[in-house]
Parts: sequence; structure tokens; C-alpha cells
Amino acid sequence: MAVLEWYKLPAILVKPLSMRIHKFLEKTKRKNAMNKNPEKETEPVAKAEDRLRKKVNVLMKKQKLHQVREIVKHHDASKPWGQDAQVKVGCRLIQIMMETAYIQPPVDQFEDGPPDIRPAFVHTLKTVETQRGSRRYGVIECDPLVRKGLERTAKHMVIPYMPMLVPPLNWTGYDRGAYLFLPSYIMRTHGAKQQREALRRCPKQQLEPVFQALDTLGSTKWRVNKRVLGVIDRIWASGGRLADLVDRDDIPLPEEPDTEDEREIRKWKWKVNNVKKENSERHSQRCDIELKLAVARKMKDEEGFFYPHNLDFRGRAYPMHPHLNHLGSDLCRGILEFAEGRPLGNSGLNWLKIHLANVYGGGVDKLSHEGRAAFAENHLEDIFDSADRPLEGRRWWLNAEDSFQCLATCMNLSEALRSPSPETTMSHLPIHQDGSCNGLQHYAALGRDKLGAAAVNLVAGEKPADVYSGIAARVLDIMQRDAARDPASDPNVLRARLLINQVDRKLVKQTVMTSVYGVTYIGARDQIKRRLKERCAIEEEAELFSAACYAAKTTLTALGEMFEAARSIMSWLGDCAKVIAMENQPVRWTTPLGLPVVQPYRKLGRHLIKTSLQVLTLQRETDKVMVKRQRTAFPPNFVHSLDGSHMMMTAIACREAGLNFAGVHDSYWTHACDVDQMNKILRQKFVELYEAPILEDLLDNFQKSFPKLKFPPLPERGDFDLREVLESPYFFN
Repeated sequence: MAVLEWYKLPAILVKPLSMRIHKFLEKTKRKNAMNKNPEKETEPVAKAEDRLRKKVNVLMKKQKLHQVREIVKHHDASKPWGQDAQVKVGCRLIQIMMETAYIQPPVDQFEDGPPDIRPAFVHTLKTVETQRGSRRYGVIECDPLVRKGLERTAKHMVIPYMPMLVPPLNWTGYDRGAYLFLPSYIMRTHGAKQQREALRRCPKQQLEPVFQALDTLGSTKWRVNKRVLGVIDRIWASGGRLADLVDRDDIPLPEEPDTEDEREIRKWKWKVNNVKKENSERHSQRCDIELKLAVARKMKDEEGFFYPHNLDFRGRAYPMHPHLNHLGSDLCRGILEFAEGRPLGNSGLNWLKIHLANVYGGGVDKLSHEGRAAFAENHLEDIFDSADRPLEGRRWWLNAEDSFQCLATCMNLSEALRSPSPETTMSHLPIHQDGSCNGLQHYAALGRDKLGAAAVNLVAGEKPADVYSGIAARVLDIMQRDAARDPASDPNVLRARLLINQVDRKLVKQTVMTSVYGVTYIGARDQIKRRLKERCAIEEEAELFSAACYAAKTTLTALGEMFEAARSIMSWLGDCAKVIAMENQPVRWTTPLGLPVVQPYRKLGRHLIKTSLQVLTLQRETDKVMVKRQRTAFPPNFVHSLDGSHMMMTAIACREAGLNFAGVHDSYWTHACDVDQMNKILRQKFVELYEAPILEDLLDNFQKSFPKLKFPPLPERGDFDLREVLESPYFFN
């Protein structure tokens, strides 16, 4: 019996390079011993093995680990385990853990009584109710004391794929690049065999632009902003509860009422369940924050570090390290900054002020560039106070939507403004330029749609167009027309009158955002119903439901009017996907950068594996594709592959221009002094991307792959001039 040091468990499953080298050397030792017997082995082979062993020893002494890795890789006879073997070994390890891991509470025990020693983990069966009925699942439950200890000891967890202290290896193939020794794959295929094979078969030359883009993202050097981290540590040590940091304490469970009234007891149970759910969510958030902070503390004294990147199946890039990275929350983004500092210059100081307004939000980020800079100038006292006394002062920075990024900007801006020469102040802060409802920007460019282009800032304007406010205005206009009619002739008249005062950008924002992903009427109805419920606008449930139905139809109508070209392209893409999927084939295409994409949606079959714990049911892909999923997922996946291409094209061009670059899908980052140059590049690359016949090439590819199938004709396009994007200041802003 042993008390479990649970955080060391992942090491059981790790097969580090040192073990592989040891195994390799032992293997050569045995072969050398056998070589003494001429009947078992020939002399030339023995000499070759001996030379190889000596070579490995010399390389290890010289710390040339990459060369050692390549030698071991080609001489290691071990093969990856199959899924069945992994499951059975995993279950056996869990069983051993349950048999050996016990806990002993430290207090509240009688001196002469037996010690309260109990299992740390227990295997039980639980019944889960679903819409299709009830099912029983095997679960591993941990003792409450272990659960509580998880938060305190999260910092000791073995975190794989940490940021690298040296530049990542350049990508040269499907599994060649990024980390020096950890297994690295260029795409997260999640078991999708056809996608993996398509990548392996793809000529290396065709993937060269993708390799270059990932290498560019991986070569950006980062460091920890120690001042911001220090503030976060102080808040966290004092219990959280500031700047969206979760409360470190649980909510106390409500006391059981001293009554036999069933209604009161049911009400108490409902409250208990809600508190338990909230505490469970807090626990998850606390563990997540502990992991992020553990990485930050580990890296804070490093001169700099790097994030190797890879792709999802659509071609969007992500850092391979999962916790503290720039795709993460405001906490992560506030902690991270470029390792290289560059002087602000005249334009950089102005962009720093604009960036402050952008991260402050609250509508300030919708002003013109001049208005945003003026916002910063009007709050200089607050900026200085936030930088000097972030927790003891007025705490103005806590009012920002992105609090920690606002604090980091206040610190950099106050340093510059207090300098006798602000333009020479070194800045490490990444300045963001974000697309305006970027999915609709791509659809407007594909369809050459003038009306849609104006709504999402593809054309120049004195201030940024707000597509959400534009749709809200159209919805309001429709409702006002409906409200003026006779209620006896149309039931929607009363609904329109009820909702007129509720229409704003917030009501329609989620539906507009998800329209790019093919949001359905039911999805839009549920989204708007949640917004109305939050406002307590309509008390009666049936009335709330009918009002949400009407508002959803009206919002989708407004979207169709403003983005008619986008709707027709979405429909065309979905129709093409249906034609292909009806032949039991997945939709596949090649992105403008040459990346082959195969949609992974297949029907899943059940596979039973008998283990030492229980029978496990695994889901495995079958030969049947999911026709509906192939159809509905294709439009958003195709557009995501285009926005990924735009980001990678921009990354390569920025690197060639000598800029530091980081990308978060539709948000591009660089130094303040280089924002103007990056803005010019990203607009040029967007125009270059869409000057190519993208939809024509896609249809041609479909017709060549499926010559016997009939595809619908291409949708009509408008006459929007793409080159107007080059002059639009708020295209990305």
C-alpha cells in the first residue's frame, strides 16, 4: 500500500529519448556478445554494430542529440501499439493505481481509534439520463481530498510540449519538424486516415508554402511580461475574484431545511445541485489557471522561448503547447510579449494608443482611429495610475474588457509618455489588427458583393462599419413595418410591438457571427431566446418562445438581404457537398497554398474491448460518410481554409519584410512600429488571394474527381472591385 503521488502518473506512459538510447545501446551490447560466437553472427556485422555504438557514445558526449535521435529512430525496432493494446494497458494501469493509492486525512481522528485510511480512487457505475433514455457508464471517482489537492499540485504536473528554448526544427514532412525529440505531426488529424494519407502522398514541393508559414510562426520569439505576471500572482494569492480570475474558494452548500415539506426539500436539492455544478466549474477553471501560471513561472526568467505550430485539418495554425499561448485567454495574452523590443517611432506611439482603446472595448473600439487615440489621451491619469499602482490605485484597468492586456498596454504607454523621447522607447508589446466579422469578409470577396463588402469594411470609410449594428437596424426596420399593421390580420404584429424596444446589436450579434457557419433557424431562435431571457424581457415562456421565433426569422431575413451573395455561395457549396456525399465520398479540396483537405465526417461504429476493469465501448469510423454533416460543414470549413491561407500568406510576406509576426486566425500581431507595414502586406495578400479563380478552380477539381456527377452552376457574382480593400483603413483594425 502506498500514498499516491498522483502528479507523477503521466511519467509511467512516457518513453523518453534516454530510455530509447539505453535500449539501443543494450541491444548492441548483446549483439556484440553474440558476435564472439561465429556460428551466430558474422564478423562484419559485429564490427558495424560496434562502430555504430561508439558513434552514438561520441555524439552523446558532444551533446549532438539531434543526430543521436535520427540514428536511434532508424534502428529502433519498436512499433506503435494498436488501439486495443493501448486501452487494455491503460485500464490495467488505472486498476493498479486504485489498488495501491490510498489517502489518510490528517486531522479529526480519535487517538485510540483505527486510522481513517481509504482508497484515493474508486471504480463505480453511474446511470446517465439522456433524451434517448438512460445508460450506465463506468467512472473513476476520486476522493474529495484528492480532488482538492489537484488544484494545489497542478504546478507539479508533467506538461508535455512546453515552449521551446531554441528555435523549432523547420517542417520538412508530415512528421518531420517542430520539436527536437517529442513526436511532432504537421496536422491534428485525430485518427482521420484519409486526411493523413492525403498529406503523406502530397509532394513536398507543393507543401513548401505551408512549411514556410508554420516555420515563420514558430520562429517568433516570446518572453514573459514579469510586471503583469507579478500583478496576477498577487491577485491569485489573495483569492482571485478580479479581472475574470475565478474565486479560489468554493460556494458553501446550502443548509438542509428543517422541514418535511416536499416542495422545500425539492427547492433545497435544486439549490445544492446548482452550487455543486458551479463549484465543479470553478474547480476546472482553477486547475486551468494553475497550469497557465505554472508555465509562466517556469519561463519567466528565460531570455525568450518559441511556440512550434501545426494545423487543424482545414489549414488553420495553432501553437502545439496547449496552456500558455497567444491563442489563449486575456490572462495568457497579458502575460506574453515579444522577446525582441523595437523603438516605437512616431506611428508606433499612435498605434499603442489605439491598441489601448481596442483592448479596453466597451464601444471605444468601434470609434475611428483618431477617436481611439483621443480616448487614450483623455485618460492619461488613469493610465499612469494603472501602471504605477495597479492594485493600490484606482484600478481603472479593471474596467477594460481585456483587463490584463489593458494593464500591459498602460505600462508600456506610461513608460513611453514619461520618456523625454517617446519615439525611442522600446516596445515588446504585440499590437493586434483584427478582421471585421472575417468570415463575411471572405464571402463578400468571393462573391464580389458590393453591399456585403461595405458592411464588413472592405471599402474605405471615415469610421469602421459595424455589421452587427447594421443588421440590428434592418431588423428594427422590418419590425417597425410589421408593428404598423393590423393585429387581426397578422399575429406577428403584436410580437413586433413587443420586441421593438429590445432590438440592438447584442440581440443579433451571435446569430450574425454564426451565420458564417450556416446557423439554422432553430439555432438562431435559441440564441435570441437566451438573450431575451437574460434581459427578463418576456416572462411568459410560451410568449418568449414565439417572440424568439419571430425575431430569428426577421434576423435571418435581414442577413439574407445584406449578404445575398454570401447566402448563394453557402448554398452552392452545400449543394456540391451533397452531390459528392451521396456517392459515399468525403468532400476534399486543395487550399490556395497547396494543402490537401479531406472532411473527416464518417458514421461511427461501436467496438467492444474487454479489459480488466470493464467492457469498454469505443467508436470507430466506418466506410459510410455522414451525408448531412459533409454538406452542412463544408461551407464554414472551406472559408476557414481560406482565412488560414490568408494568414499564412501574410506571415511569409511579413517575415520576408523583417517583421515579427504572430497570428490568431483573423487577428494579426506585430510590433507597434511595424503595424503600418503589416497592414499594407495583409491587404495586398487578401487581394492576391481573391484575384485567383477560387470557386472556378474548386468546381473544376470536383468535376475532374467525379466526372460522372452533375454539379450546380457557379453562383452569379457582383462587380465589387477587390482593389478597394487596399485603401480601406478598417478592413483589419
